[in-house]
Order: sequence, then C-alpha cells, then structure tokens
Amino acid sequence: MLLKMRDFIITGFIFLTVVPFSYATPIYGPELPEKGKIHIGAQTHYVNEKELQDDYGEMQSLQHFLLLSYGITDWFSLDLKGGAGNVRITFSDGSKLKYPAYMAGGYGFRIKAYDFDENKGKVIVGFQHISVHPYSIWIGNTKHKAVLDDWQWSTLASYDFSFVHPYLGFKWATMDYIHWVSGDRNLVKTDKNKRMGCVLGFNIPISEKLWFNVEGHFIDSEAASFSFMYKF
Repeated sequence: MLLKMRDFIITGFIFLTVVPFSYATPIYGPELPEKGKIHIGAQTHYVNEKELQDDYGEMQSLQHFLLLSYGITDWFSLDLKGGAGNVRITFSDGSKLKYPAYMAGGYGFRIKAYDFDENKGKVIVGFQHISVHPYSIWIGNTKHKAVLDDWQWSTLASYDFSFVHPYLGFKWATMDYIHWVSGDRNLVKTDKNKRMGCVLGFNIPISEKLWFNVEGHFIDSEAASFSFMYKF
C-alpha cells in the first residue's frame, strides 16, 4: 500500500511539471505547524482565468499576501493571510473592467486526517477563504465597486522525500464576483460546471526551517501561486 501511495504522489509530481498551472485559493500545502508553533511566509497568487456563470465572462486577479499559520494542536492548523489584490473582469463580448489593487485577506484551517511512515506520508483536509476588495472605479459619472469572494474545500495526499515534498489532491471551489453599480448590488457566481478541480504542488526545502512552495490547480480554473515559508 505504501508503494502504491508513493507511486501516486510521484506521478502527480511529474504531471505538475508538464501541465500549465491553474489555480483557485492556495491550500498552503501539507506542512502543518506543531502545537503552539507558528509558520510565517510571503505568497504571490495569480488567477489567470475563472469562468463566471451564464456566459458572463471571466475573472482574473493578482494578489500578494503575508501568511501566518498557528498550530492549535499537532494535527489542526489555523491559517491567516493579509495583503492586497486587484480584480479584472473580461466580459463575453471582449470588453473589460480593471479594479486597481487594494486590501485583501483570508483565513482557513487544515486538519491532518491520516499519517503513515513516521509522518512522512499525510492526508490533509482543509478549508480556505480569500476576499479581495480593490479600489472602486468611475466610468463617466457611474461608480463601480467590486469584491472577489473565493471559497474552497480541499483534500490532499503527500509524501516527504526529504529533497522534495510533493502533494496531490482534489477541491471544490467557488470564486464569486460581487459588484455594485451606483450602489446597486449584484452577485455573479462561478460557472456551476467549473467548481471541481485537482491540486498539484510541492515544497522544496531550502534549510531546516525555510522552504519554497509552488502549487497549481487545474480543470476548474487557470493560475499559479508561489510562497516562501519559515517555521519558528
């Protein structure tokens, strides 16, 4: 069984190197802080395409965050982030709206549901949320305000090979576009056929306490995320 799990993870890692990254909310990966310990980091998250309902169009976003994870127990982590991000909408007719970067933040948690081989292999279940509040824009005398609201549940399996720590999983995610035109609110949700996706990623250790993370999601969206993390 252990060999099959290793083969599964290795296959996913190889697949990651040849498939273009696609992405929704980052799931932080399999490295949970120990009880009472914290991990901090910096992350860039680029969403290249997320299809919206009813052929409304596509949403894009570039976000930068500072990350903080706290180990409530050895198997339960609280994850927080704060930073800035923009929102861009490409409508089905080709026209665009661009909201300049402003405040963004998020929260979530991860649970180590199962481990094996002295904790080198893990199964992690998690929840993540990101909310991006860019600057409002004016088109003529009309004010446009936007919020990107991203929700995600995920499950991943990982194995630590010392020099690299790959993981593969699945997730359900919806990235909604909430916007106001002259104070009138409208909610445009993710295309219902674009909410299930796969997760591929890996951690690369730089030192005993510092590592680099790359993660991609595909099928439901297109994007990429890169992080540097440090454990105390």
